[in-house]
Amino acid sequence: MPANQRLLRQAPKPKAGMVHFGPGAFFRAFNAIYTDDVTDPISDDWGIVAVSLKSTTAKDQLAPQGCAYSAIERGPDRETIKQVNAIVDVRVAPDDPEGILALMADPAIKIVSLTITEKGYCYDSASKILDQSNLDIQHDLKHLDSPRTALGFIVSALNLRRKDGHEPFTALSCDNLPSNGQLLQNLVLEFAALIDGKLANWIKANGTFPSTMVDRITPATTPADIDRLAAREGYKDLAAVVHEPFRQWVIEDNFVSDRPQWENAGAQLVQNVDAHELMKLRCLNGTHSSMAYLGFLAGYETISEVVADPDFAQLVHAMWRDEITPTIPTPEGEDLSAYCAALMQRYQNTGIQHRTWQIAMDGSQKLPQRILGTVSDNLREDKVPHRLCLAVAAWMRFVGGVDEQGNEIDVRDPLAAPLKAAFNSADDAEGKVKAILAQRQVFDAALAENERFVVAVQKALAGLMEHGARHMVAECTV
Repeated sequence: MPANQRLLRQAPKPKAGMVHFGPGAFFRAFNAIYTDDVTDPISDDWGIVAVSLKSTTAKDQLAPQGCAYSAIERGPDRETIKQVNAIVDVRVAPDDPEGILALMADPAIKIVSLTITEKGYCYDSASKILDQSNLDIQHDLKHLDSPRTALGFIVSALNLRRKDGHEPFTALSCDNLPSNGQLLQNLVLEFAALIDGKLANWIKANGTFPSTMVDRITPATTPADIDRLAAREGYKDLAAVVHEPFRQWVIEDNFVSDRPQWENAGAQLVQNVDAHELMKLRCLNGTHSSMAYLGFLAGYETISEVVADPDFAQLVHAMWRDEITPTIPTPEGEDLSAYCAALMQRYQNTGIQHRTWQIAMDGSQKLPQRILGTVSDNLREDKVPHRLCLAVAAWMRFVGGVDEQGNEIDVRDPLAAPLKAAFNSADDAEGKVKAILAQRQVFDAALAENERFVVAVQKALAGLMEHGARHMVAECTV
């Protein structure tokens, strides 16, 4: 089938006003669509230059078709297709770091945004400080003219702007991290201080790092999705993305200068995003991860299959009611009960094949934000959240690398090797839990040494090893 000529004939591209690190499926199904919805390609300068820190995949897919692509929205009973033209260029960082830095130093670039996942921030998730032992961070500190990390690019480009007398760009984190803007600011300032204290002071005084909350379920695009699009529309689009109808973007309105009018596409511009962020991380991401590990062990491939099991659906409702929402202040304009009810409807959307294995990736980076903070809040209120402890135990069994049928699990995680070694260092659940809780990159000492938490997870893991996930889920709904 020919290349996507139909997309290549779209309207003219806007001039570049943003650089985005991490041009994966979520960015293309979320940030780029919001921007496309509010950008006039003739009069607005909000085109996005997408930068991949390592992989050439996005460039290989997008460049041949003029950086345009199809966004496939799937509801339970219908499908719509939008052609997105917000991306004006795609670059791969190792191919031309100097050129990317020159672009970021150009005052025409007003915003540098990121969807690089937790591990892309090169920080210790327990202490929330820069991981100076990271080899790429060490490289960037010595070679600021050819960085490898997003932090290195941001600090180096801001340094160039300061020297040239230009104002900084706004750095906009769009990753699922608590207070993601504050975290990014802290890491940038810590990195900059290692280079030049005056640079750090200039960034602190002049730069802005708004926090955001982003929400749209975006499963990995499959060959079947591409073939289905080709059969329907008559073109092959290797860059196509699939997403659910729902989307929510809450942004702190704190920008150095101009920004796209994202509110015209439904984004919520607020003074403080913390409550919305906490609601999403704990209600959605926390139960998503819980279902991913327990569902995977139970043999379910997708989230819609997981919640089709009445016991699993009841478990999720009980988590929200008893263990999660009591720890969350209600955000302005939100109703937590209604929010959770809407989440269940989204999980039940059979048009979205969101794989449990995909969600289970990088759990060591995700658990502290999605689950462990909620566990700690419950313990401070003298409550043991047994259902969330079961989810933690399921993650431990998952990273052990062998499923309930004795098959090897393809564990994708930065700490996969030490976690598997810790799991296998003991024969019983008690020893396995103690060994994994000693991993300080995941568990802080206060939680790892909390006897009620330790006992609850040990009991849950023992049950998973003896009876399996389905039995333990059913037991937790009683």
